[in-house]
Amino acid sequence: MAESVVLMLEDGRVFRGEAYGARGDAFGEVVFNTSMTGYQEVLTDPSYSGQIVTMTYPLIGNYGVNAEDEESAKPQVAAFVFHEAPPMHSNWRAAESLDEYLTRHGVVAITGVDTRALTRHIRSRGAMRGAIAPASILPDELLGRIMGQPDMAGLNLADGVSTESRYVIPAVGETRYRVLAYDFGVKSHSLKLLAQRGCEVTVLPAATPTEEIVAAGADGLFVSNGPGDPEAVGHALDAIRALSDEATPVFGICLGHQLIARAFGAETYKLKYGHRGGNHPVRRISDGAVEITAQNHGFAVRGDESGIPGAPGLRVTHLNLNDGTVEGLEHRERPVFSVQYHPEAAPGPHDSVYLFDRFVDEMTRRAAEMSVDA
Repeated sequence: MAESVVLMLEDGRVFRGEAYGARGDAFGEVVFNTSMTGYQEVLTDPSYSGQIVTMTYPLIGNYGVNAEDEESAKPQVAAFVFHEAPPMHSNWRAAESLDEYLTRHGVVAITGVDTRALTRHIRSRGAMRGAIAPASILPDELLGRIMGQPDMAGLNLADGVSTESRYVIPAVGETRYRVLAYDFGVKSHSLKLLAQRGCEVTVLPAATPTEEIVAAGADGLFVSNGPGDPEAVGHALDAIRALSDEATPVFGICLGHQLIARAFGAETYKLKYGHRGGNHPVRRISDGAVEITAQNHGFAVRGDESGIPGAPGLRVTHLNLNDGTVEGLEHRERPVFSVQYHPEAAPGPHDSVYLFDRFVDEMTRRAAEMSVDA
């Protein structure tokens, strides 16, 4: 007989279900993701560190788990919530079931939850702290433990998911450019897309000093996605400014977008419930095209189409069509640009992969300019 467990939110709302994956309790910020596929990429995305992720698509686990779809070496979520677990999985690439995978990695999950009601509650009240625990625990005891957890605002979670030492991803074919990747929780597919474009990528720990980054003399800097509050990752701003001072192309996504914005004077703020999923429409201002994007963030850059307060050097390039938030930026004078969403599309639509080509084009342009100057 399945073990009864509860998901409790910090406002006291309780959702009941059955234990899945590892047994025990888990705490984190409860959020929801609207992707219809790609649950393994969601589980292994470092940007979900510290979060209990709810999948709005009802059936999760039907195609099992495989090694090829992992975005990092292990699951990064604090816990996992979904409505229905299939009695079996089926896919030619599957190596094990989702239940076996979560159990092996010690990830607590709950199934049988009314995820529609949970999602509507979060949309109404906002993302909040919560916990999954055995149903036998006293409600007051569990609520007290939840209230003892830190709020997401102000947390530096990026250092905790970054690589401990630098490593190199070789270029596919001839090495055209040497790129530094600032790892705040980088996804493996981003690195693959850079390598496929002839970039040898050196992945750096989040705490790498600015002096080392500048001294490396790279052709470009990629500032990765990651979890937590961008305001708590201030040590990255000097490196972003220093490389852009030398006209080195800089490309940031998600947390990297927010850090680039802050490096040039912008502010960031916490969204009510964030953007997470593979179906978010974004308008590209230059030509009006709409990109369907993959997103995973709980913070945003303050501003709108008219500009970014405190950062006159930045121009808005993309806007979210659901709520008008800033989804893309570029510097008016330097080869620096960024997007809030995930153009590597793992999982998600491929509308925005062209941004990796733009990064390579910026490095090509800079190399040509340096050749003329020489």
